[in-house]
Formats: sequence, C-alpha cells, structure tokens
Amino acid sequence: MHEFSIFADYFQFYIQDEAADGDLSDAWTDEAVERMLATEAGVVGIGTVRNMDVPVTVEILDTESPLDLDQWEHVVECTLVTQSANLVIAGCTDYFPDAARIPVAPGTYRLRACYAGLNTLSEDGLEGGDRYHLQLWPAPVIEPTVLKQRVA
Repeated sequence: MHEFSIFADYFQFYIQDEAADGDLSDAWTDEAVERMLATEAGVVGIGTVRNMDVPVTVEILDTESPLDLDQWEHVVECTLVTQSANLVIAGCTDYFPDAARIPVAPGTYRLRACYAGLNTLSEDGLEGGDRYHLQLWPAPVIEPTVLKQRVA
C-alpha cells in the first residue's frame, strides 16, 4: 500500500505511465467530470472535491480484490496501459521529475478509483474528510465504467 498527500490543483490529480505525455486537457468532457475520471493513453485523471492536498492510497494487486460498494460513495474503473516500469502520481501542477513513483511491470491494468467523504467539506471547501483509494491489477482493456455514482 502506498500513501500520499497530493495537491489536487484544479480539483484533480494524475496517475500515469512515466513515459506518457500526461495531457488530459481535452479528456475532461462533461461525462468525464460527472464520473470524476478522465483518461488518455497511459494517463488517468482523478477528479477531487477539493482544490487542496488530498489523501490518496494506491494498491498494486496481482488480481482483482472484492469490492464492498457500501464502503464508498463513488467508484469507477478504467484501463491504464504502462510501457515503463514506473507509475507517476502527482497533482497536475507538480514538477514531474520530483513526483512520486510506484514501480510496476509494464502491461495493461484495470484501475479502480474509490472515493469516500465527498460530502464532508467545510463551508469554504478547504477542509474535509474526502479520500481517494486506487487499486490496480492486470486485466483486459475496458471503457471507463461507473460502478457507483455519487449523490451530490
């Protein structure tokens, strides 16, 4: 388990193949904003409810783990293909060379993004109990799929 505090500038952070370009500017469509997740080749953008440091955990798994939907407010899955031996996790304005790396074998992964505490923000939106948990395991390619939609 990898734990991070990521500055979610512009209400998002990235997890991506170290070799990918990382440009999601056209990927944040209305549908992507609704599902709180945008994708491009080798890059996944995770939407957040705060424009602050947010807690993020990442698990690299051998196989899919059971999912308890009652534990989460929002859950979405997608594919992340890696060509390098590292994933980078960072805020979109972080300095890429200094961003955290997670070693992985190159390949095709399912990424499950689980969101909790989305409705716990302070009135000014600066404080909250929101948290973001990512799980990755080898799996075939899929289209982004919302397993549980948040109720705002």
